[in-house]
Amino acid sequence: MANLLVRNVDENLVQSLRERAAAHGRSAEAEHRAILAEALRKPKRRSFAEVLLSMPDVGEDADFGRTDDGEAAHVFG
Repeated sequence: MANLLVRNVDENLVQSLRERAAAHGRSAEAEHRAILAEALRKPKRRSFAEVLLSMPDVGEDADFGRTDDGEAAHVFG
């Protein structure tokens, strides 16, 4: 396995890492590995409902009404 050295880390971050590690019952090094693994893992897929709920409210349904100008029938033709 490779080694990773991180320099010039703010002391407050180091302290937060130690506290988080203690809360999870592991060493700061193990906590650092866990944070890296979580951050670099493939993103979790969201459900369709979660995606819909994350969309901003941008208007009323009537604002997005369709008009039938006959062009829709010629989209693929």
